[in-house]
Amino acid sequence: MTGGDFPNPSSTSSEKLEKQFEEFRHHLQESGNLRERIRAVATEIDSVTRLIYASLLLVHQSRPVAEVIEKAKSQVGVLKELYRGLSDIIRECPGQYYRYHGDWKSETQTVVSLLAFMHWLETGTLILHNEVEEKLGLTPTEFGLDVDDYLIGICFMSNELPRYVVNQVTAGDYDCPRKVLKFLTDLHAAFRMLNLRNDFLRKKFDGMKYDLRKVEEVFYDVKIRGLAANGDSAGEKQVQGES
Repeated sequence: MTGGDFPNPSSTSSEKLEKQFEEFRHHLQESGNLRERIRAVATEIDSVTRLIYASLLLVHQSRPVAEVIEKAKSQVGVLKELYRGLSDIIRECPGQYYRYHGDWKSETQTVVSLLAFMHWLETGTLILHNEVEEKLGLTPTEFGLDVDDYLIGICFMSNELPRYVVNQVTAGDYDCPRKVLKFLTDLHAAFRMLNLRNDFLRKKFDGMKYDLRKVEEVFYDVKIRGLAANGDSAGEKQVQGES
């Protein structure tokens, strides 16, 4: 048998290597194109949230809540359409939700915070996880709202409340601190039920304590000045119980 009858190991190895990296190149190109499409939608979501936030800022200037919310709500339908588009993109790569999740999670946390603030202004209560999904047209089985994104968004929302309280007191609403104190106390107590890891969510939750304390200080200041209603509020009693 001559040497030419044997296959060339070096040639076979090179072909396998080239084939493997050609597959890698194709895979990375597809992934990159998909990520660009996702980021394009995320950028549009960010633009809409800026419009909503700009509208909600007017509530700190003692503008009528109904007027402020009506303008902000006009953009919620736009968000719903954008999330529908995002869901369609992710549907093209089944099982890859968390691979690309980082490309829209920051925008989604902001969306949750704004929806939560609007809901609180209307009802004085916390918007639930499934209610956010419903407003955005999300379905848990296909493209749902990540729990961490929801919780972080709620923490962001609490950051708006101390400023709101101060402005409302300045405008003469001396009962606002009591209402907000009760809400934040209940929210803080609910978060304490969770076993949070030492990560970003934990840091945001720790920041909620400062929001609570700021509102508490305003409440006590109003009470000491004799501007608040007589009698201990439920919120005050709960805070004292946790201290």
